Amino acid sequence: MKIHEYQAKEIFARHRIAVPRGKVVRTAQEARQAVADMGGQAVLKAQVHAGGRGKAGGVKVVRSAADAEKAARSLLGSNLVTHQTDSRGVPVNSLLVEELMDIRRELYLAITIDRVFRGPVMLACAAGGMDIEEVAASRPQDIFTEPIEPVLGLMPYQTRRLAARLQLPGAAAQSAAQVMQAMYRIFTENDCSLVEINPMIITGDDRVVALDAKMDVEGDALFRHADLRGLRDRAQEDPLEAEAADKGIAYVKLDGQVGCLVNGAGLAMATLDVTNAAGAPPANFLDVGGGADDEKVASAVQIILSDPAVNRVLVNVFGGILRCDVAARGIVLAFQRKGADLPLVVRMLGTNVDEGKAILRDSGLKVTFADTLNEVSQAIRRRG
Repeated sequence: MKIHEYQAKEIFARHRIAVPRGKVVRTAQEARQAVADMGGQAVLKAQVHAGGRGKAGGVKVVRSAADAEKAARSLLGSNLVTHQTDSRGVPVNSLLVEELMDIRRELYLAITIDRVFRGPVMLACAAGGMDIEEVAASRPQDIFTEPIEPVLGLMPYQTRRLAARLQLPGAAAQSAAQVMQAMYRIFTENDCSLVEINPMIITGDDRVVALDAKMDVEGDALFRHADLRGLRDRAQEDPLEAEAADKGIAYVKLDGQVGCLVNGAGLAMATLDVTNAAGAPPANFLDVGGGADDEKVASAVQIILSDPAVNRVLVNVFGGILRCDVAARGIVLAFQRKGADLPLVVRMLGTNVDEGKAILRDSGLKVTFADTLNEVSQAIRRRG
């Protein structure tokens, strides 16, 4: 789960990471008043769950309260399109108005999970700001890393080493080390998959300030964080993904046309490979899970059918805990509810497979059965 910058900064401040003075506003008039209260100069930052705001026009420096109102009117209610969004962009429903800072240097700090190390790693770079992705792609040697042993935690010698690699002077080096330790506490205490400051700035008087803040919380750990669940902004999520999350269905919207219903994450990934190899890109990743009943299967299929890009549906189910007849009843129920008549390619194996096929065969749906992945590939091509 992603949270907004202003929400992350509230958490940062509780852990004594310095952040700029700011206020969240939701109307142009509120923006005007906030800038006036800050002396007539400030920066307006669109609060969206996407990076690349600066290059997309989502961050504006204003030099008067009137300019702030004008800028806020252009941003609020719009959809911001960045390199991290699709062509629709994400809605701007609030702005963070912050004081202007005296920036001497911009740095980058983050903690995320390293799949090779199989644990958290601290990242640092002396070239923070809007071009950090370009640095990572063209000069990866400029990004320094410190793998963190979870039993020991982030060690003081690691923060000192990173500060030295960033060529920070004494006072700033000490402050940066404290920020790194605070970031690690935030990361572990909140079950994060990412904590990022880009940029972390060094001011003219050697203060270390988090000019931006990003936190991604592991969704599977949210049951332990009632306080964080309330920070979810459903408006920032894809509507189908949000609906699926509310119903406990693992669903990710993709760019293709083949809607996929699968039980089991591994089988779902293999199914996506099959559709791509057949020249028919998948419209989604969907793992309905092993313990689904008729209604949950129906809900999953209704989500698939609600995607206007879907022109055919592929079912790849291995009956075990989820029996094939249960899956079949849910599929038929969803098609009936949606009034859909899309072609359906079905591969079913396992428990009650004969009963499941019979239910689908008698349903009147446009069903093509396949027993192997090769047959699935051929059927998907024909249905295209």
